[in-house]
Amino acid sequence: MCGVCGCGDHETRIEQEKPADAGAPRELHGHTAAGHAQAAAAPVVRDDPAERGTLLKVEQDILGRNNAIAAHNRAHFRSHGILALNLVSSPGAGKTTLLVETLQRLAGELTMAVIEGDQETSADADRIRATGVPALQINTGRGCHLDAEMVDTAFRRLHFHDGVLFIENVGNLVCPAGFDLGEAHKVVIASVTEGEDKPLKYPNLFAASSLMLVSKVDLLPHLEFDVDALIANARRVNPGIAVIQVSARTGEGVGRWLQWLGAAHAMAAATA
Repeated sequence: MCGVCGCGDHETRIEQEKPADAGAPRELHGHTAAGHAQAAAAPVVRDDPAERGTLLKVEQDILGRNNAIAAHNRAHFRSHGILALNLVSSPGAGKTTLLVETLQRLAGELTMAVIEGDQETSADADRIRATGVPALQINTGRGCHLDAEMVDTAFRRLHFHDGVLFIENVGNLVCPAGFDLGEAHKVVIASVTEGEDKPLKYPNLFAASSLMLVSKVDLLPHLEFDVDALIANARRVNPGIAVIQVSARTGEGVGRWLQWLGAAHAMAAATA
């Protein structure tokens, strides 16, 4: 897993809580689950059974530790009356644009906060903060996903309760599927500018997701894209996945997405 995918050690940087006009983020350096994977698993000899066995054990240990922290996160979110959503997509699927539209529409109705994951820059967190919603940026360096420890550290800096926590993961359809963050739901965003076969190529993520948002549907008249085929492929790997077609640009389907959010938040609040 992440022992061989390029995740870096000592590279994670998590902002301190700050207002939208604050200066550059203070960095937090330390070991993460991904970093331990690289340190323990490299170098990897792929054709050596002993090395493969060692790598497998390292991966199991990493995921075991991550899952323990994720369980802590989940209990913490529940006790604070928080609906935590893990938003996952490939790069460029439009999840930040859709998230900004969501935050603007729900302003004054729900308490919200955002944890932003990217390898570098705070551009997306800055876009979020411009809506008035608090956001913390996690920069993972070479890391290709967020893990539960990163989310735990960021959440403690937000001082947030009784609302919806959006966790925008690093753009990647592979590793985020294997790392539980303690979220109530994974939400996968699949753009109509991508292939209809994405669920078949990356089945683990679609199998783990409660909802698929089909984004940028306003572009359909200009593309050769079969939405029905995308949905059918998603349901081949996850028959129970809910699907909403949305456009942040025109607002199509956004109301249904907000209804889904409202129902999920009400359920989280009822079990707090």
